Amino acid sequence: MTSIWSASGRLPLAGLVVIDFGQIFQGPYATFLLAKGGADVIKIEPLQGEPLRRRALPGKSATLPFAMLNQNKRAVTLNLKHARGRELLFEMVRRADVLLENFSPGTMDDLGVGWSVLHEINPRLIYATGTGFGISGPDRDNLAMDLTIQAASGIMSVTGAPDGPPMKAGPTLVDFMGGIHLYAGILTALYERDRSGSGEPGGRLVEVAMQETVYPSLAASFEYYHRTGQPPPRTGNRQAGLSSTPYNVYECADGHAAIHVVTEGHWRNLVNAMGRPELADDPRFKTNADRVAHMDETDAVVTEWTRTLPKMEVFARAKANRVPCAPVRTAPEVMHDPHMHERGMLEDVEHPELGPITVPTTPLRLHGSPKPPMRPSPRVGQHNDEIYGGWLGLSAAELAALKAEGVM
Repeated sequence: MTSIWSASGRLPLAGLVVIDFGQIFQGPYATFLLAKGGADVIKIEPLQGEPLRRRALPGKSATLPFAMLNQNKRAVTLNLKHARGRELLFEMVRRADVLLENFSPGTMDDLGVGWSVLHEINPRLIYATGTGFGISGPDRDNLAMDLTIQAASGIMSVTGAPDGPPMKAGPTLVDFMGGIHLYAGILTALYERDRSGSGEPGGRLVEVAMQETVYPSLAASFEYYHRTGQPPPRTGNRQAGLSSTPYNVYECADGHAAIHVVTEGHWRNLVNAMGRPELADDPRFKTNADRVAHMDETDAVVTEWTRTLPKMEVFARAKANRVPCAPVRTAPEVMHDPHMHERGMLEDVEHPELGPITVPTTPLRLHGSPKPPMRPSPRVGQHNDEIYGGWLGLSAAELAALKAEGVM
């Protein structure tokens, strides 16, 4: 297979300096994408490390999620409640292109290092903030976590079995949707800055509210409400708007398979795969509208076929007949997926604290660009001397004094 990567050259974001106050998932994922693009990401943490580190086993400073999201970054500690700590941040900001944080609204302002202060210090700074509900509006100060945003955004109301309680999505979707949008907002602002005239500073405040990033994902549920005037129900594994079928997860002899028929051609292909071509002309199933009107019967005839076969056989027959289908795989199965490893999305690495682990690379493929390197996630304050001494030029005596004073 021909590699998409170039054997030489600069990564696209090389030379970009990012000050990273990201914590948990949302902020760190945005800066992970920047780091994998070649940016110099300097992760700033409180003296005891950011919250995600605190889930680590005794004697460790990293968890697997931390190792995944903080590759290719340098890490320092800094006490922003100390005047000298704020001064050091100001020195870094003068040299930086981007600062990112995902604290509660107003946290950085309360510390005296918010957007208005930092913009005065560096008018070209892109300041990115990720919050649950935004930095304005009546819900601004509502506490926000992935779970609570799933509840407030409507995601939980349409997730789960029809006769069961609201449920959260299995993965932490909202945090990562927020991180993706933060990354996009930062690059949009950088593009604007670099296009601005030399007489314009070009700095920008970029904000992303997690609730707003997931709103469009409920499009099918909103369509149901528009069509019926009723709140959309929980539909289990059926299509959220109950306007398309077959669309479900079907029992197999050894697990389950997901099948999604989009077109009438898909339906004809599916019944051929099932060995039931006569169903294509059955008046109950002839069109999508007919199948929606007989949704239970449609699912029943598909299940009658799938439950006799292993999930990989269902997948193979569906694939051979060009029907959208996938086996329901476990997380470990995906971690060891040969396809993702061959494409370079997943790498098996030796982490200095965690040992052998599988980590993702960037999902952004810029063909012809150099392959992003993999540097393990840093320990707490690992690069204090390198950043404060080598970059900011502090002497060994000054570094020792700052450590003694609790600034780092």
